Amino acid sequence: MTVAADAPPGTWEQHRVELTAYCYRMLGSSADAEDAVQDTMVRAWRSYDKFEGRSSVRSWLYKIATNVCLTMLDGRQRRATPMDFGEAASADGPRPTPKPEISWLEPIPDARVLPTASDPAELAVAKESVRLAFVAALQHLPARQRAVLILREVLQWKASEVAELLGTTVASVNSALQRARATLAEQELAQPGPGGGGVSELDADHQELLTRYAEAFERYDVGALVTLLHEDAILNMPPYDIWLQGPEEISKWWIGPGAPCRGSKMRALSANGMPAFAQWRPRPEGGGYYAWALQVIDIKDGLIIGYTSFLDVDVLFPMWELPLSLDAEGEPVSA
Repeated sequence: MTVAADAPPGTWEQHRVELTAYCYRMLGSSADAEDAVQDTMVRAWRSYDKFEGRSSVRSWLYKIATNVCLTMLDGRQRRATPMDFGEAASADGPRPTPKPEISWLEPIPDARVLPTASDPAELAVAKESVRLAFVAALQHLPARQRAVLILREVLQWKASEVAELLGTTVASVNSALQRARATLAEQELAQPGPGGGGVSELDADHQELLTRYAEAFERYDVGALVTLLHEDAILNMPPYDIWLQGPEEISKWWIGPGAPCRGSKMRALSANGMPAFAQWRPRPEGGGYYAWALQVIDIKDGLIIGYTSFLDVDVLFPMWELPLSLDAEGEPVSA
């Protein structure tokens, strides 16, 4: 195979989405994943004259991306979720304070990590492999084990291909994969592939559930909202390190500290292969709404099992091209 016949730099953009998904699984941060892919493309362009064509350009780009991610992860604390900090809290407890010093797991727009045209089964696996629970589980693995698990279990690379990419042996790859699987099993963390947790394909009933949720939230009908919750439902709100479990505790939160959300505007979107909503709270002084949260919803058994409300809207809303302010009619306000 010649270099020119394989894939010149002008064709590399076709790999950007899958590389972003890979880097996102590795890093747990949408911003870091974008930076890693950009760094990968720059490094590839600068060293293209040294590419000898012994492997495909796709494999070569993955090797560069892996090295970029491993360097970025060196010495960094892993991306965390509120559930990493202890048992579920009580809504009657002290008001929490934000913890901006913690590196929180971040959501990512579907368009940046999911293929636009794909076999339905492959798309389902792709969605499962960027779900919040699975990406959060990956953060518990050492960086190289993380890479091995993603390449072998998610991307279905052969052990020999992973060994070549990492510059190691097949035996080392198989050992790392076994250790990674054992860690996930011991901590009862999400496993990759279909069936790893919630719903990835939304049927008419699930769409109706989400419509009912959005309408009830805008009315702030807490009684109606509670009927949509699974008995094990979890609510968490990075950058707060507390989390709540069960309809009773969540309803107490909505009625108490969450009461300023009454009258919010909601807009449906998607994140991490999951349904999501942008939320704008009404301004206390009136006259419009301000960005408050990006809610990512997990569904199981026809009910909401997970509700993650990401509050870093200054960073997240621009990723979905969402306005930070709405006028009194709910229309975007230009910055």
